[in-house]
Amino acid sequence: MPSMTVQPRQAPSPNFDARRAGTAIDILMLHYTGMLNAEDALDRLRDPAAKVSAHYLIDEDGTVYAMVAEGDRAWHAGVSYWAGETDVNGRAIGIEIVNPGHDLGYRDFPDPQMTAVIALSQDILARHPIPPARVLGHSDVAPTRKQDPGERFDWARLAAAGIGLYPPDGLAPRDPPAPEAFRKNLARFGYGFDGDGAGWAAVTAFRRHFRPDHLSGPVDGTDAARLAWLLEAAAGG
Repeated sequence: MPSMTVQPRQAPSPNFDARRAGTAIDILMLHYTGMLNAEDALDRLRDPAAKVSAHYLIDEDGTVYAMVAEGDRAWHAGVSYWAGETDVNGRAIGIEIVNPGHDLGYRDFPDPQMTAVIALSQDILARHPIPPARVLGHSDVAPTRKQDPGERFDWARLAAAGIGLYPPDGLAPRDPPAPEAFRKNLARFGYGFDGDGAGWAAVTAFRRHFRPDHLSGPVDGTDAARLAWLLEAAAGG
C-alpha cells in the first residue's frame, strides 16, 4: 500500500483485475454505497459473486477501509463514459462512501466521514496527477443509471480543500442557452449521452454535482454560467 497520512484498515476484496498497460490513473470517482451500513457494504464489495468492488470504503464515523490496491482495476463504475473513455474503471480510483442513498433513506454525510473523504482524497491526489476536472461522482459517468453520491454530498467543501472543481457563489447568470448548445458544452466538459434522449439525465447529473439546490426545470442562465466557469477552469483559465 502506498504511503498515506490516512491509515486505513485492510479489508481486501477479490474483485479486481489488471489495468491496461500504460493507462494513466487520472480519475478520482466518489460513490455512495446505497446500503444501510458499512458491514453490508463490506460484505457485498468482497463477495466474489457480486463482481463489484472499490479501492476504498469510508464509514460514517470516518473509518477508512482499503480494499483494492491503487495499481489494480477495481470494479465500481460499471457501464460508464467520461470524455471519450468507456473503460472508466481502468483510469479511476474509486471511493465508496457509506450512505443509504436515495432508495433507503438518503441523508447528509456526517462531518467525520467528510473529513476522512478529504484526507484520503488528498493522499490519492498527492500520488496521482489527477486533474481537478476529473474528480467525479458516479452519476457524472453514468447519468442514466446512477444518482450517487448525490445532491447532499458537499462537493464545495472538497473543492475548498483542493479536491476537484466547484463554481463559486455569485457568478452572474448568462443568457439562457439553447438546449442543444448547453448539451454540446456538457459534452465538451466530459458528459456522455448514450441512451439519454434529449440529454436530461446528463443535465440532472451536472446539477447534482455543481448546482445541488436546483435539480429540475429548464436549463437557465445560472446553469450556463456554472458550466462556462467549469470549462474555463478545466482548460486552465
